[in-house]
Amino acid sequence: MRAAFVTAPDADDPAGAVSIGELPAPTADDGWVEVEVHAGALNMHDVWMLRGAVPLADGPTVIGSDCAGTSGGADVVVYPVLALADPGRNVAHGTLVSDLGHGVLSEVATVPAAGIAPKPAHLSWAEAAALPTAWLTAYRMLFTQADLRAGETVLVQGAGGGVATAAIALASAAGATVVVSSRSPEKAERALGIGADLAIAPGARVPELVDVVIDSVGAATIGHSLASARVGGRVVTCGSSTGFTGAIDLGRMFARELTLRGSTTGTLEEFHRMVAFVAEHRITPVVDSVVDLADTELQVRRMLEGAAFGKLCVSLR
Repeated sequence: MRAAFVTAPDADDPAGAVSIGELPAPTADDGWVEVEVHAGALNMHDVWMLRGAVPLADGPTVIGSDCAGTSGGADVVVYPVLALADPGRNVAHGTLVSDLGHGVLSEVATVPAAGIAPKPAHLSWAEAAALPTAWLTAYRMLFTQADLRAGETVLVQGAGGGVATAAIALASAAGATVVVSSRSPEKAERALGIGADLAIAPGARVPELVDVVIDSVGAATIGHSLASARVGGRVVTCGSSTGFTGAIDLGRMFARELTLRGSTTGTLEEFHRMVAFVAEHRITPVVDSVVDLADTELQVRRMLEGAAFGKLCVSLR
């Protein structure tokens, strides 16, 4: 079977570390099922694997944790993470599927039987493959960590990434008013087309302080995120693409009684709820582009350039 994999990570040129070739198909263990993969999507975790920042299994390691395909004759979307060894830990996610040595950017993948959900019928294969990691992350941030309610206002930092575009669409479908920040007039305009009500420049004052801030950017925006939240507001962060440390105004934190929460991907239960929510509201994930598996390197380079709007997907059939 054809697959995208890494054998020699390259910190300086992670896209160049992508290999495409034939590998043996994986075997489904007890409690696991085989999935014929139709499309997959890339995440920053894949870039970290290609850079060598994530421990790899021995031999070729198939990248990718997001996919949609067929299993047992049914069209499905795959949960991108595996259960933690210690179920008592209060963390939403465990090990990503690709961390075990065989990800899902291959013509055949194996996953836990509980980790598949019916593919929303209105979505293409690429649109469905866009859901697992980014949309699950955004769903947990909005509805579990921030407890978003209809009628509230949300600021989404950044307008082009997978989590940001997912948060815009999900919050809008939930009845919230959505403000986005973007350096790109083009991305701002596109964000308005997928559910945002207002776009502002990065760091600009919001017209009114917001109830919830979704921050997947990190150090560059965390100060503005806290400054934009109302008294009792909730700020949820999941990203560090601009750095792992950022200054926090503690005076503002306690004076406004703000809540700052970190967030990861999401639980299996949240995954099933997210997919059902997308199907119920007929939401269409934003896909930046789709390439053949042979051109996976091009999608990695586009991710590194920060040029994408929405998810970067790969077709396998």
